[in-house]
Amino acid sequence: MMMNSTGRPKQPSSSRRATSVLLSCVTTLFFHHATTTNAYSFVPSRNHLQIYQSTTQQQFALPTARHTRASSSSTITMKRPNRRRRTPEIDPTTIKSADLAQELPANLKRKITAKRPTLGHVVPKNSQTRNFRPNEGGSDSSQLRAQGQARDSQRYNNPSNLKILGGSCRGRKLESPTVYLRPMMGKVKEAVYSTFTSFGLYEDVVAGSIKCRTRHLDIFSGSGSVGLESLSRGVRHCTFVDMAEDCCSTCERNIEKCGFDGWNEGGVGSGIGEEGEPVAKVVCADAFRALRQPETVGIDPNAKYDLVTLCPPYEEIVYADLIDAVANSVLVTEDTVILIEYPVELGCLPHAIVREDGGVLVGVRNRKYGRTVIAMYIVNPTGEREDCQSRPEEFITI
Repeated sequence: MMMNSTGRPKQPSSSRRATSVLLSCVTTLFFHHATTTNAYSFVPSRNHLQIYQSTTQQQFALPTARHTRASSSSTITMKRPNRRRRTPEIDPTTIKSADLAQELPANLKRKITAKRPTLGHVVPKNSQTRNFRPNEGGSDSSQLRAQGQARDSQRYNNPSNLKILGGSCRGRKLESPTVYLRPMMGKVKEAVYSTFTSFGLYEDVVAGSIKCRTRHLDIFSGSGSVGLESLSRGVRHCTFVDMAEDCCSTCERNIEKCGFDGWNEGGVGSGIGEEGEPVAKVVCADAFRALRQPETVGIDPNAKYDLVTLCPPYEEIVYADLIDAVANSVLVTEDTVILIEYPVELGCLPHAIVREDGGVLVGVRNRKYGRTVIAMYIVNPTGEREDCQSRPEEFITI
């Protein structure tokens, strides 16, 4: 008897062939049965193997698609996500009388104390763990660097890392004044200018047909980062207003650094006088005076602005006075978009603000970003800005 390498009797070749034929038959019958009657799918789980049995002729109802089989072809129909329902056009006459209160809420008539996070150059990170003794030195003292106070320009050249986020000067770094400021955060600025673009403020730039006619008024400009962002995206003109001479000089340097120190030619069809106007203009004056009496600070009262941004120092102003000044300013006109930045400690701005001439400011956005809230209004809306829709549901106490 023949033995294999393991010492066991070697099976005859005929027996091996019979075994192979039998195994092939069993395998064929199994797959034939599986494909005609049932199919098995193995789904791994966390602890064990689950076997799910389903009929191959059954139609599968997926959450994102519906698959239907025809005799000769198959079609797949995808379900689209639900689009957000757009509110109807703004009609000031349909706004509730309660929203058109002549007097602003009491929370806007007082100064507030806005807490600021520990962000190194504004408030030292170790200020909460070390003893605060402002009149003593040593390693145990920690000095709070309040907004508006002078900073060490040799040590902190650009403490806020200001730069332009979009447009022709994207990525350009900006200088900061020699005082500590609270500029608009980068993520807030991106969201804000995305909204401005949807409002059509830079529509002519995107279309490329004619030069953009948007005029921007940047109040409490600081280093000018907000207005320079608009210039980078193609607005025709921007006026920067700040009371600090240091901020105005920094803004002028940033304008020259970005190449916006040119001149807009005037004439017929330009919307400005024959003499023209500069692309960027810096006005060193009080913000309230610039809004109420612009001719006294060198701003043409006949020059209307399509966009007004106000990013004031939270603890140094009364928001009721600021809202009254911008709402009744001669510098705003129909469909002017007004942005107001305020802290969460203030509560919430009203949805509608009545002007002295009977007009109205309608709230179209009120979004919270951390401890910062951005409110946007449109003056006497005519419906020309399609995406500027009234959103009273956003103007609630946050």
